[in-house]
Amino acid sequence: MTDKALLVIDFIKDLAHPDGKIAASARHVQEQDAITHANRALAHARAHGWLVIQVKVGFEANYHVQPKGSPMFGRAQEFGALCLDGEGCEFHPELDVQPTDLVIEKPRVSPFYGTLLEPALRANRIEHLFLCGLSSSWAIQAAARDGHDRDYRITILEDACAAADSNEHHASLRILSRIADIIKVEQLTADAPR
Repeated sequence: MTDKALLVIDFIKDLAHPDGKIAASARHVQEQDAITHANRALAHARAHGWLVIQVKVGFEANYHVQPKGSPMFGRAQEFGALCLDGEGCEFHPELDVQPTDLVIEKPRVSPFYGTLLEPALRANRIEHLFLCGLSSSWAIQAAARDGHDRDYRITILEDACAAADSNEHHASLRILSRIADIIKVEQLTADAPR
């Protein structure tokens, strides 16, 4: 069993697809070719027996868990966005999601908050987290910081992440480089075996 896990965060239709209801990062996803890079990382992770975790943000149909006062999530119900029962919370159609992947639904920015992520990582004796997804400045930041403070080694796959634009993306990764390794997917696959 390997001690590594790949977390693919928030590549869902509402956020990452041009037709999404709150898809501020969709253009940068395309510019980065982030889904293609994420799929390469997924293939690598599966080939090497890593735990693969697909993470999605969302709320149940009645939005009881939605933080109504949040500047980020407060209007989701008004827009009909991020509903776990709806099409917007389906994974991006180009993302390679397999039945063997662990799917985690999160009610906030961090994939650790109010989810089964930590028990899953502990149960599988994971020590090293590889992160990609949306957005570099929010969920990736939160996952990296929370993971770091829980004593996981953190690696961020730069070209499999996206943000509102490239400036925000690179600014976020500059900050995270203090607590995480920042690499491209090509470096991940070139360094095999892992």
